[in-house]
Amino acid sequence: MTDVKTPPKLAPGTLRVIPLGGLGDVGRNMTAFEIDGQIAIVDCGVLFPEDDHPGVDLILPALDYLNDRLDDIVALVLTHGHEDHIGAVPYLLKRRSDIPVYGSRLTLAFVAAKLREHRIREFELDAVEEGDILEIGNYEFEFLAVNHSIPDALAVAIRTKGGTVLHTGDFKMDQLPLDGRITDLRGFARLGEEGVDLFLVDSTNAETPGFTAHEKDIEPAMQRVFEGAKGKLIVASFASHVHRIQQVMDMAVKHDRKVVYVGRSMVRNMSTARDLGYLKVPAGTLIELKDIDKYPDDKVVIISTGSQGEPLAALSRIANRDHPVVEVGTGDTVLLASSLIPGNENSVYRVINGLAKLGATVVHKGNAMVHVSGHASAGELLYCYNILRPKNVMPVHGEVRHLIANGKLAESTGVPKSNVIVIGDGDVVDLKNGVARKVGTVDASYIFVDGSTVGDISESIMDRRILGEEGFVSVITVVDMHNNTIVSGPEIQFRGLAEDASAFDEARARVEEALLDALRDGVDDTQRLQQITRRAVGQWVSRRLRRRPMIVPVVVTT
Repeated sequence: MTDVKTPPKLAPGTLRVIPLGGLGDVGRNMTAFEIDGQIAIVDCGVLFPEDDHPGVDLILPALDYLNDRLDDIVALVLTHGHEDHIGAVPYLLKRRSDIPVYGSRLTLAFVAAKLREHRIREFELDAVEEGDILEIGNYEFEFLAVNHSIPDALAVAIRTKGGTVLHTGDFKMDQLPLDGRITDLRGFARLGEEGVDLFLVDSTNAETPGFTAHEKDIEPAMQRVFEGAKGKLIVASFASHVHRIQQVMDMAVKHDRKVVYVGRSMVRNMSTARDLGYLKVPAGTLIELKDIDKYPDDKVVIISTGSQGEPLAALSRIANRDHPVVEVGTGDTVLLASSLIPGNENSVYRVINGLAKLGATVVHKGNAMVHVSGHASAGELLYCYNILRPKNVMPVHGEVRHLIANGKLAESTGVPKSNVIVIGDGDVVDLKNGVARKVGTVDASYIFVDGSTVGDISESIMDRRILGEEGFVSVITVVDMHNNTIVSGPEIQFRGLAEDASAFDEARARVEEALLDALRDGVDDTQRLQQITRRAVGQWVSRRLRRRPMIVPVVVTT
């Protein structure tokens, strides 16, 4: 938990800035702004769990800080459509569904699909474009184009009585972008002339010298992968990386391969991107997964989720030989067209090793130029500081080392050290008359999502560290083989699953039904009855809790 030092009462005309996530982690990006009783929020993303959070699905920003202030929120502004910036939107709107949400067309299309999945039926999504200026309550928002590893990314300038803030979102300065949409440095320069009191700037690549490579620079390496692939070719990417999927699509057409999507989020997002015109798919290129066996292995490209080693994503299931359709072996090629998000290294290398053990050739950023970052490197950040000449700088989006490195870059361009504010989640900064200072701290602890459970599941996490990542379930049943009846049970015990005992009543009924059906059909083998028990419990837990626990069935016969 964050050490809390209660900030003073907010003075009239002062802008308060509170990062509720994204400072110290690469993920759960969210910043709250408050002035004269009104709150505006920029981004609302998730953090994906690491190995020390076994069984956790998602980690949310500090939404609880807003619980008593939900009616004061006048706007939620989204900079782009990556999960670490939009993934927590449904969890915020479940607390108040009519918060107005602003973002680009593609970003809001991704959000709308997520809200429907969460069964949120009524919401307000307002599309904006670069160049738009909106007055909302005590705020004026101006949106500027930036390029990133997803189309339609935006920076946002926020003008208030307390001062002007520029928030970059995630960005880079690719001068040869695939979609021709460059970062609006002319707009940055204009804001610099106007005066930027506080600059919130992406820190992810602040330690990387020079300039981030162009997206086009990976095409020669991708070409070599396609030319060398003699069997199945699987390309794993972020499900929202439209630019990368377009490159794979174009390369597939060039090499006479059909394309199939694997992974629910990939299918959903790429369908949305195609419908909105951001992804160009030549006629006859896409096929359904169910039709993949109609084509030779060397005539298909499988575009898959799971580039970060997520245990339930398609690529992990393929590596574990647990995918219902796709298998890999000797002669097949897997291309990981993504970077490693800090904290995911172990998960990714576990998948790489699993694929290699099956005989596949695995191509990744560590052994080929198959991915470029979506974030500005140190050279680009220096350009921004010199163009803007901000009075104060607050590095955002990154681990502590990234924030510190970004702060030092700001100092090197002449920003006074006292005006470089390197802080963490929950720290409170007040801006007034060009002066920005830390004034306190609020609780910005993690909020865990475990299946359908949101909140404190720390005891459950400790159980999983001991029992295994997905938890443990035992089922004990005593059956009478002569009368085909259940004498006792099914008795279900579990650990590492954030549910009370009553949640398993339905699973208990399903096991009982399955066992009685088997007994009536003449099944008299204890091992088969245990397999039926395991299958019934496993299907229920997977659907109801989205978990894959260790299941130990015991059937005792009389």
